[in-house]
Amino acid sequence: MSIFEPNEGTLVVTPSLSLPQDELRRITGARCYEERLLFLLLTLKRPGVRLVYLTSAPVDPAIVDYYLGFLDDPREARERLEMISLGDPRPCPLTEKILHTPGALDRIREALDGAEDAWMVPFVVSEAEERLSALLGLPVYGPATSLAYLGSKSGGRLVGEEAKVPLARGFADLRSLTEVEHAARALGGGRLMVKLNNSYSGLGNAVVVKDDRPLTACHTSFSAADEDWTTFAEKIAERGAVIEEFIEGRPLYCPSALARITPGGAYDVVATHEQVLGGPNGDVYQGCAFPARPEYRAEVGECAERIAGVLADRGVVGLFGMDFFAVKTDGGYRALLCEINLRIGGTTHPFGAALLTTGAVYDPGTGTLRCGEQSKYYVATDNCAATTLRGRTPGEIVETVRAAGLGFDREARTGNVLHLLGAIPEHGKLGFTSIGNSAEEAAELHRRTLRALCPTP
Repeated sequence: MSIFEPNEGTLVVTPSLSLPQDELRRITGARCYEERLLFLLLTLKRPGVRLVYLTSAPVDPAIVDYYLGFLDDPREARERLEMISLGDPRPCPLTEKILHTPGALDRIREALDGAEDAWMVPFVVSEAEERLSALLGLPVYGPATSLAYLGSKSGGRLVGEEAKVPLARGFADLRSLTEVEHAARALGGGRLMVKLNNSYSGLGNAVVVKDDRPLTACHTSFSAADEDWTTFAEKIAERGAVIEEFIEGRPLYCPSALARITPGGAYDVVATHEQVLGGPNGDVYQGCAFPARPEYRAEVGECAERIAGVLADRGVVGLFGMDFFAVKTDGGYRALLCEINLRIGGTTHPFGAALLTTGAVYDPGTGTLRCGEQSKYYVATDNCAATTLRGRTPGEIVETVRAAGLGFDREARTGNVLHLLGAIPEHGKLGFTSIGNSAEEAAELHRRTLRALCPTP
């Protein structure tokens, strides 16, 4: 099964952010991230596919029309789409709202209309998603919660070792600040990275410049602005953590890989990316570029495939991402596993948008997307923000992009695919994926679009 190219059946998209809520509150327009999977509306190009899309708050009809506008027959596709909103914008996971809102399950069952070939496609699988799937009688395209540890920072180190993939020196399964302190002493002085087992977009990280003093007295830079050792220690006790040497070789790159495992146990790597990172420690996800650099693209893909094989043997199902460091050595670049994210991630929607709009096919031999003889490249962001965008409507921004000649050209199969449009009116924020026929063309289109939407004074 591929959620990018399903042949038939009903996809029940449940984009609930069932993740640490303290970290999500730090992300501007976090609730609107439920819209990042709207690229799946493009799967309606296949006549045997139906889609039920669940959200906390209503999606602006102009946004739905925008995605359906990529299809040959938007009106017919609309008949196979059911958008279900709970009308509840409170900052808590969508799936929890579904489970506790009277009549919500009945609305979903009515939309399914007895379909026997339906799947639930969650952003992430928690106990809430498993309970929802049981109540609806739907299989889940995602890993069981019994396997969640494999996607934690500690579990990722375990999987990496089993897959014989290089890792940074470090210690896992630390459950207290005291244990982190002991591990830091064992690693020695210099810069160290402490990472919470379960965190999102790098917001659960801290970089420590370790010397002879206790850890809490050393210079520390937390990736989250309002974090300190008191709150961080509480989270270590609650979630666990790892500590690793801080990789700072130069040049240093941060590629990632996207892979999938089918319910039958088949697995493959579907993409590699360059991550665009920001924040005080340069470890908070901002966007990506496809594909990863040719100097280490193949090695990242090979490491990712070995990891996918281990996870498939453990029974994992669904899409997941892996982050790496690419470090220059005398013999070329070496890939080090950074972490595994057993969920849909920040590179999923750009890849899905590029795949479905261009009709390209991933070539594992070259690590590129191919439309016949033509390769496709893209650059994506989740963080295009400007005060001048606040108060405008998604429809206005779609028209602005089109009028500037920055929209998607269906004949050339290049241009922008917008996302996160629902965050524009209140937060002045959106994302977009810029697709070109070369890395340079994609990057230039991305720069032009940023200038058009977020002009500098």
